[in-house]
Amino acid sequence: MSPPSRTGAEVGRRIGVGLMYGLFRPRVLGAWKVPAAGPLIFAVNHSHNVDGPMVMGVAPRPTHFLIKKEAFVGPLDPFLTGIGQVKVDRTTTDRTAITRALDVLAAGGVLGIFPEGTRGEGDFAALRAGLAYFALRGGAPVVPVAVLGSAERSGRLISALPPLRARVDVVFGDAFDAGDGSGRRTRKALDEATERIQKQLTTHLENARRLTGRRVTLE
Repeated sequence: MSPPSRTGAEVGRRIGVGLMYGLFRPRVLGAWKVPAAGPLIFAVNHSHNVDGPMVMGVAPRPTHFLIKKEAFVGPLDPFLTGIGQVKVDRTTTDRTAITRALDVLAAGGVLGIFPEGTRGEGDFAALRAGLAYFALRGGAPVVPVAVLGSAERSGRLISALPPLRARVDVVFGDAFDAGDGSGRRTRKALDEATERIQKQLTTHLENARRLTGRRVTLE
């Protein structure tokens, strides 16, 4: 199987730009902090289904998100695959998804991950080890990304979407290395990296809330 298409991800980014700016009023902060080249991981909080498309549209680089296989239904399957997104089976150790994600990083691309594993409070309180694994194995720095305002319920015309023309803030943080510089990939190293990542992401989210005057609201 060929690696996820970077050209496809760029097409997805352009589609996302049109959709997100057409439907909402994104306010993007800190995009200048995103390294312009090299392997990178966006670690995104997740409180609404629009968070992934929002980041995909406003990020300064094309992004390949790890997306649950349940989203790849009907015409969305070839579409999401065509724009370079990575299908993952969350019920098992999905070797194909792992390989494709590492291929993205090996090619110097950007991998998007929701480290909480599923949509929830969006506060980075419960991180899975997958993010640390990809960061250490792929040698990729992590950029924390806070999406704030996407889960607001008041004023919605369509229940599954934020209110039309609502402001959604996307705040990019400083890139950081998840490892300790030793190059270790042991279970202990993964646990330590996960703890290090959680502290960084939580701090970024708190700073983003203060910067924007926002709170993360559960969908």
